[in-house]
Amino acid sequence: MITQNNTPLLPLGEAGRGSIRVGVLGAAGYTGGELIRLLLNHPEAEIVFANSESNAGNLVSDVHEGLIGETDLKFTDAMPFDQVDVIFFCFGHGKSEAFLKEHEIPANVKIIDLAQDFRVTPPQPSQREGDGIVLPPIGGIERGSWVYGLPEINKEEIAKAQHVANPGCFATCIQVALLPVANLNLLKEDVAVNAITGSTGAGQKPGATTHFSWRNNNLSIYKPFQHQHIAEIKQSLKQVQGYLDADIDFIPYRGDFARGIFCTAVIKTPAPVEDVIEAYKEFYADAAFTHYSDKAIDLKQVVNTNKALVHVEKYGNKLLVTSAIDNLLKGAVGQAVQNMNIMFGIDEKAGLRLKASAF
Repeated sequence: MITQNNTPLLPLGEAGRGSIRVGVLGAAGYTGGELIRLLLNHPEAEIVFANSESNAGNLVSDVHEGLIGETDLKFTDAMPFDQVDVIFFCFGHGKSEAFLKEHEIPANVKIIDLAQDFRVTPPQPSQREGDGIVLPPIGGIERGSWVYGLPEINKEEIAKAQHVANPGCFATCIQVALLPVANLNLLKEDVAVNAITGSTGAGQKPGATTHFSWRNNNLSIYKPFQHQHIAEIKQSLKQVQGYLDADIDFIPYRGDFARGIFCTAVIKTPAPVEDVIEAYKEFYADAAFTHYSDKAIDLKQVVNTNKALVHVEKYGNKLLVTSAIDNLLKGAVGQAVQNMNIMFGIDEKAGLRLKASAF
């Protein structure tokens, strides 16, 4: 049996019953469309159903027009869970938990949730000020069974998981920037983070801040210091460093472009930059898609790929870390497919050998 990074791999064609049978819920949105695009070209995956009640009976390519000529798959309002090996939740935030409360999914079916509902581990009863509350299962699934799906730190846990909470887009970009520093035990003061995202990060449903005439030639911030991804970022940093007393002072920006995230983070540390750079290279030496770049990075280098690029510079006692990802791929469905590959023991890069579209 071949292995990848010491993870056992199934022989090709022997994942599930000849292929990984996939169901997609919430298939009509941006993440649903991108996921279908990846799965259609995945050597070991077969899409059994793409669920969308509002589009049931319509061709997938009528909604996701980039797939014209690629598939004759139609949306369905059916959910034949007994016919699949894995289900992707491409819901909006908060809808995954509500869905599980109303639907029973067979215990043998794996779930990858792209929403934020299960990313942050709930506190144990002993952490809840002695109130003795035990949080009940949701849809028969124990809350503690969800594994946070960041392969750079949780690959072994993902490989054994039945339920994976896929990380957020901003969270992924910021975490790959900061995790090696946390591993060096250098996050001792508040970290200043700025990151700008493309309009696809706001979802497919039009809104006041996504309308072209508003977003074009414009720049704005939203949810400063309060973005929902901060909790999962701090959770991972604490996991790696062992503690985290510092705050992540995160300012998100809306960008005048469609896709991608570019992040800058400033960390105060006396550590020599040569040692820090070497630590980054070592931390990501075995990562399938996260790479340290000796040169300054550009957003165009990652758009339409599942890559994350990271670069480090030092100015006095300030460490400047830049990172970049595609918000729909490494920040969403690309990472979700990467997690699926790990969960089923196949090549981690299967279906994800993508080329940056700008070059």
